[in-house]
Amino acid sequence: MSSTTPPTNTPLTYDQAGVNYDLIDPLKIAAQRAAAATGSHLGAHGFSEVGASRGESAYVVDVGPMYLASIVECLGTKPLVADDMAKLTGKSYYDGIAQDTIAMAVNDLITVGATPLVVQAYWAAGGSDWFNDAQRSQALVAGWKKACDTCQVAWGGGETPALAGIVADGRVDLASSCTGIISPKSRLSVGDKLGAGDAIVFLAASGIHANGLSLARKLAERLPQGYLTDIGNGQSYGEALLVPTVLYSPVTEALAKAGITPHYCANVTGHGWRKLMRHPKALTYRITSVPPKTAVLDFMQRECQLDDHEAYGTLNMGAGFALYLAADQAERAVEISRSLGIDAWVAGRVEEGPKRVVIEPLNVTFDGDELQLR
Repeated sequence: MSSTTPPTNTPLTYDQAGVNYDLIDPLKIAAQRAAAATGSHLGAHGFSEVGASRGESAYVVDVGPMYLASIVECLGTKPLVADDMAKLTGKSYYDGIAQDTIAMAVNDLITVGATPLVVQAYWAAGGSDWFNDAQRSQALVAGWKKACDTCQVAWGGGETPALAGIVADGRVDLASSCTGIISPKSRLSVGDKLGAGDAIVFLAASGIHANGLSLARKLAERLPQGYLTDIGNGQSYGEALLVPTVLYSPVTEALAKAGITPHYCANVTGHGWRKLMRHPKALTYRITSVPPKTAVLDFMQRECQLDDHEAYGTLNMGAGFALYLAADQAERAVEISRSLGIDAWVAGRVEEGPKRVVIEPLNVTFDGDELQLR
């Protein structure tokens, strides 16, 4: 056994996988503060920023008759799983990888109430040879186009640099940016109306999505059959990890057409369910109904020996997106989501109280100081 591989009878945490948000988040906060000082430049062009969008998942600018929202997101290490699985199975998984990349940007953009309009691609390879694999390249293009069709966005263009010496040979770094509009302006959702009495509705995740892959890859190293390990339902671990991230914009657009405007939204990505208290207001988010875990996350929690506090504070655990709505609109939102093929649940409520997430069925609480994003 390698000295760097934990014994199989010891827990495997996200920190051990090389991701420590305590080290990453201070840089994000410093960048936000520097960026905030540049917002005044918009005035010279006749525009202004929506200050409340600072620190949210997308940045919003007031351009007069509507708001403009934008976001850029990197996919992360999920392509490494696709590459390893391609060697094991001979299949290309880059159609799903393309959807994951777009989902990282689109699912963030819609949290502020935006309709996605344009997606741009950034595909940086370790060398020109990466683009010469026709099966992989065609899958990436086809998957990107399909995801754009699902979200009803235009694919505006992109950048495909070969970055030998920066990106490892044979690897690719994928990212996407997305621009959208908030029109009418009443669709803006930055938490100003968020408050006690709101219902919390969860939209189902399809699997791990694209966060927690560093931990997932570390676990594969200590499984006797690696990515080919059966997770208990006839599906291999690698196949389960590569199920694409759900694109949630069809749900938020359908809600808008039905006259339902969320008071706030959270894309449950890094930091797991701690993201439920992303807004700076001092409120308690009480979860009274926990959705079923997807099979791959149940498997990971068991094999990594993660307690519920660690698992739900790191992974989506079956809830990929959260809507905070007027209580009388919650059941209708669930119906709309399910009609689009995305399961949903009324999971809890917002209460007066200290900033924290209380997951009653699991006896797990995340206090406000466990999420430092601004």
